[in-house]
Amino acid sequence: MRSIEEQEAYINSPHRFNVLPCGRRSGKTEFAKRKIVLCAMALPGDRWASEFPDPHYACAAPTRDQAKRIYWEDLKRLVPKKLVRKGGISETELTITTVLNSSISVIGMDKPERIEGSPWDGIVLDEFANMKAQAWGANIRPALADRRGWCDLIGVPEGRNHYYTIAEAAKAEMAEKGLLSEWGYFHWVSSKVLPADEILSAKQTLDELTFQQEYEGSFVNFLGRAYYGFTEKNKGKLTYDPNAAIGFCFDFNVDPGVAVIVQEQDLPTERVGTGVIGEVYIPQNSNTELVCRRLIQDWGKHRGDIYIYGDASGGMRKTSNLAGSDWDIVRDVLKPVFGSQLKFRVPRANPPERARVNSVNTRCKNAAGDLRLVVDVSKAPHVASDLDGVRTVEGGSGEIDKKYDASLTHLSDALGYYTYYEYSNGGAVIITRAYYGSK
Repeated sequence: MRSIEEQEAYINSPHRFNVLPCGRRSGKTEFAKRKIVLCAMALPGDRWASEFPDPHYACAAPTRDQAKRIYWEDLKRLVPKKLVRKGGISETELTITTVLNSSISVIGMDKPERIEGSPWDGIVLDEFANMKAQAWGANIRPALADRRGWCDLIGVPEGRNHYYTIAEAAKAEMAEKGLLSEWGYFHWVSSKVLPADEILSAKQTLDELTFQQEYEGSFVNFLGRAYYGFTEKNKGKLTYDPNAAIGFCFDFNVDPGVAVIVQEQDLPTERVGTGVIGEVYIPQNSNTELVCRRLIQDWGKHRGDIYIYGDASGGMRKTSNLAGSDWDIVRDVLKPVFGSQLKFRVPRANPPERARVNSVNTRCKNAAGDLRLVVDVSKAPHVASDLDGVRTVEGGSGEIDKKYDASLTHLSDALGYYTYYEYSNGGAVIITRAYYGSK
């Protein structure tokens, strides 16, 4: 990984606190690891040395497991063995103690009070945007006071939360005071470090706002529509091929009861992609059996395979539900009609909400400008209304506001289970038109 000017500026920063909102795989964590090790190995009088004889440094992440995964093995490799005190590596405490009387600890911030109790000479806070908002002021900053310790707040932005607030304040102070500022702000995008083909691949598998956040380190404002990728260009007339496979997508609910029907095809956007060719929408007093009966009514003569997607939690059997789980009902009702045509694509656990929403936005329009999802509004009007209407939580980082309109989110959730299952696998598209057959 090549170094760039902005990275050198960070390493040579004169500022006590440094904010680094940078893109994925752009080297920020690797530089931070090496900075910590240089500090721990510094001799008195060296540039990196602490004025105290027993300097303590820490690498922290939102959880202990995450911090260990990011830092522990690399730190053990980076600290020269001859400088490690005998018995100075504690796998239990995740601490390295050197013959120079310095130490490096790896800490999880799921319990921010873990940082308290010891005066720190320097701390790296990785994925700071995912840490608790109050941790900086209540736990971390006070722990640096005794030794006037330094701290680097690094990571990819997560909407406009507490990280955004601190970053904006750092930029303002740095602009006002220059080298005398206590706060420094350093930013670079992934494209300055990663190969061009890697960036192109990311653009093709992420929607525009998510790409800006994840690979350009931008504090994207997700306030407003959850499915911002869905526009008038994603609405159009579609065809239906009774011999090619279709997907039934479920989100188990009562008011309304819903399902989304999809089929991969040549789209009006001049791309091969996902066509929403139908829906089930029962406004009130619905249940899983009624939804399945409606699917049979509308699609009972379909000759191709039928792939089933949906809410994994619908498989949880409840003692109050004598008919079994929702997925039991789906099988019991659909199997006698469709038989071997049915192919279940239901994971054991649901994807994270943001990942599911991002997968829909990416199909609507990815960062490369490709539109690979179209809704036939004449056949699925409520799906279009759902994608148009779902809102995000004000002040959040893209979370869906379930209280905005109780009639919304169910159809888009159902569609999201499909798009995530088939098109999100570490950023790689895993389905092709051949999978669904051809006309």
